[in-house]
Amino acid sequence: MMGQNDDSGRDYMDGLTRGLGDQAERVIALRTTYEVTDPTLDSQMVAAKQSGADTLLLAANPKFAALGIRKVADMDWHPTFFLSSTGSSVASAIKPAGFEKAQGIISAFYLKDPNDEEWANDDGVRGYLGWMKSDFPDGDAADLSNVYGYSTAQTVVQVLKQCGDDLSRANIMRQAESLDFPLPLLLPGSRITTSPTDHYPIKKFQMARFEKERWKLMTATG
Repeated sequence: MMGQNDDSGRDYMDGLTRGLGDQAERVIALRTTYEVTDPTLDSQMVAAKQSGADTLLLAANPKFAALGIRKVADMDWHPTFFLSSTGSSVASAIKPAGFEKAQGIISAFYLKDPNDEEWANDDGVRGYLGWMKSDFPDGDAADLSNVYGYSTAQTVVQVLKQCGDDLSRANIMRQAESLDFPLPLLLPGSRITTSPTDHYPIKKFQMARFEKERWKLMTATG
């Protein structure tokens, strides 16, 4: 597994290690990191392939996701490839890497992808595309970073609405810890929920596999 050499990357690694429990040391062949100043991921990917691993988890931002996808394909290495949602944008990661190099990669989603024809008639996606056209015309509506920013802003608006006229820090924190509402771009069945003991607003993800030029949501079986 590979992650950025910072708290975010280490959180991914720590989470996977804890999830695997007693099997972690036996299952994980190699842990490696990259720096945001690295020009490529070539040496890390070569080491990962040489480790004998048959599965790769890459937790990266779009730039390094693209570099990793390209190098894995160029080495003719075919691990089961898991990509963090942070690097899953079609516009800023997959397309620059090359659609043909990303086939079969697996990621996890909690937001609707405006590139996916499944949501072509979805009211939430239509609202987002309309907002991009009118308020951010220079932005790339296909970039999932903009989808994330749009949804984050809506969450902040909800907190402020709940605050009413009391914008004290104490009340802002109180309202941020008492959320329970839907977002237009969340996948069906999901809501933003928090409590004083639960600061994780999103609790449901759905796995998706990259096919042709888009992510295709996977249906649970068994």
